[in-house]
Amino acid sequence: MSLHYTLSVVQAPKVMSNLQKTMSPQREGSLPKLNKSAGLWRDMVRWFGDDIRSILLNLKGVDFNEVEELRLRVGQPLLVRTLDKDLFINQEGLTASPHKAYFIKHEDLASAIERMTHSSVYAVEEDLKQGFITLPGGNRVGVTGEAVLLHGQIQTIKHISSLNLRIARDIRGLSLKVLPLLLSSDCSICHTLIISPPRAGKTTLLRDLIRSISNGVPQEGLKGQTVGVVDERGELAGMWQGVPTYDLGFRTDVLDGCPKANGMSMMVRSMSPQVLAMDEIGHTDDVIAIADALRTGVRILSTAHASSIEEARNRPVISHLLDQGVFERLVVLSRQHGPGTIEGVYDLRTGRIL
Repeated sequence: MSLHYTLSVVQAPKVMSNLQKTMSPQREGSLPKLNKSAGLWRDMVRWFGDDIRSILLNLKGVDFNEVEELRLRVGQPLLVRTLDKDLFINQEGLTASPHKAYFIKHEDLASAIERMTHSSVYAVEEDLKQGFITLPGGNRVGVTGEAVLLHGQIQTIKHISSLNLRIARDIRGLSLKVLPLLLSSDCSICHTLIISPPRAGKTTLLRDLIRSISNGVPQEGLKGQTVGVVDERGELAGMWQGVPTYDLGFRTDVLDGCPKANGMSMMVRSMSPQVLAMDEIGHTDDVIAIADALRTGVRILSTAHASSIEEARNRPVISHLLDQGVFERLVVLSRQHGPGTIEGVYDLRTGRIL
């Protein structure tokens, strides 16, 4: 399998959207002026064809700050998913019953895919094998359709039938709630695993932890440290053509689009990180790479899908890492009070809840 990845030093400012260059003044003027969310919405709608873009630009009665997902399924109603509601949207941009909403056509998905891939599906072939496309800003689009297999391995997805655009958000200062609990007596970072179900904020928390550790937090006695980020899915740094759209700190290096197992080894050999961070571990190869990294003295900071400690232990790879005592801290998140709800921080060496 060919690998496509980029090694970058996070120093660049946020990439600004070019949408204003392509939208007519009339359409742009029709968008509700809701501070930062208006800019976010402009950035989202540019990935869709005329029909969907017109509907989303005229969307009414929805708090844009609460929008988490845009779901397009061929033959099904357009769905906007917020923090706690599923909203079906009609041709006029109003919420409606499912039967009166706008129904997605094949052409809507074809237009979106063309824009999201810049008319080159081949360029995102490796991502499609894993069922997603990553857009600028770390926004990820889930893709389903007909899997094309070769010798039992997925080569790509054709006849795409649904898209799920998940809107990524950057929440600064979120990590300060848990960071003091992740420090050892000498103020070094404990090996930490963050677990949560989908849409519960683990990637957002990890991103802010990386930034805090990289810059340092003087009030906690934490000096800035070199952080190596293996960003396999492009969600942590939101790299776009070598430029990060998220600030991950002054001392952070990013390996973008590279499988975690390969990336961890490359980072340790070439960039000498003090902390190694990655999102969504879960493969056997990850265990081997983490074990190799530990022998170099690097600290591990990662996430995994699980709703509880019990559920994590039912996943063989995660259970093995926990049984081997790799992690010293476990952070459990939920959506009980919205994404990023901290259910508990556990000292895995003593079993105490901190």
